[in-house]
Amino acid sequence: MSLELATEASNVVLQSGAAGGPALGPAAASAIAVGLAAFGAGYSQRGIGAAAVGAMAEDESLFGKGLILTVLPETLIILALIVVVLIGL
Repeated sequence: MSLELATEASNVVLQSGAAGGPALGPAAASAIAVGLAAFGAGYSQRGIGAAAVGAMAEDESLFGKGLILTVLPETLIILALIVVVLIGL
């Protein structure tokens, strides 16, 4: 029964003749992708930064490891920007 309803609904959509295109343009989709990547990186850096500062407060020799772990999520944003540039915006 539900398969018949889905088939009928798709036929109605296809016959309506409405302009069926993407909901967002390429610039908007790229902006959302980079924004979500930046949000994810910032969210992960929140915990990593706090842990790195706490570890460095106990032992200053952990500065290099803390710096590397803090910078690592930033590569996600750099990768997202490179992909947007390569796509051709």
